[in-house]
Amino acid sequence: MHDTGFFKILDSVDSTNNYAMANVRQGMANHGMAVIAKAQTAGKGQRGKTWKSTEGQSIAMSLILKTDMLRTDQQFYLSMCMALAANDFLNKYTGGQTAIKWPNDLYWCDRKAAGMLIENAVSSGQLQTGNWQWAVVGIGVNVNQTDFDPSLPNPVSLKQITGKEYDIIALALELYHLMMNNFDKLLEKNYRELYAAYLQQLYKKNEKVRLKKENAVFETVIKSVNTQGQLITQDAIERVFNVGEIEWVL
Repeated sequence: MHDTGFFKILDSVDSTNNYAMANVRQGMANHGMAVIAKAQTAGKGQRGKTWKSTEGQSIAMSLILKTDMLRTDQQFYLSMCMALAANDFLNKYTGGQTAIKWPNDLYWCDRKAAGMLIENAVSSGQLQTGNWQWAVVGIGVNVNQTDFDPSLPNPVSLKQITGKEYDIIALALELYHLMMNNFDKLLEKNYRELYAAYLQQLYKKNEKVRLKKENAVFETVIKSVNTQGQLITQDAIERVFNVGEIEWVL
């Protein structure tokens, strides 16, 4: 078990990732520290999106990990193991009905239950050439919400799925342990196991989907994700997409 004294619980913050990364930059971070906000005013999501949460409604947590034992080309393995931890956590409450939407969103029945953003700190230069020192894994989980911002296309909460109210801090602690345990597996070099598990839980695998690149919407079949984190699809040709290159049309 990991020391819950590593938890820092904030009443409110703009972004738990910003707060955690500030600790990293100021030399105040320790491996396994977690920042939890009861309310978050400008949480950070993929593609520059923001994510707000009001008190008691959702998990807003950022986990600080020391990554200097990993190579910079193993970034997606970290993403995989964190997404798998969140998927295991949600499946406990949803009866095994969640899946990982590439790269690391968590979906229940075509609706988004959780999202993740990983930010990195390196010693110098770009991540490809610098020494990977730290990662901050930010995760937001919809828990007790029943009303959402209408600009969000397809959200869902645990309360809507199960009909129950939850203790946010207790759930965050449970999720924290799963994330730390999965990171330990990564350090133990269980790469093949993590990769196979990720592909097994991949949302819409072998199904036809609609994707959007720039202004073009097209149909294709989700085939796989490679170890560099690129999505592989198949229609008339095989296609390979980088993170951020396409949007899903659901």
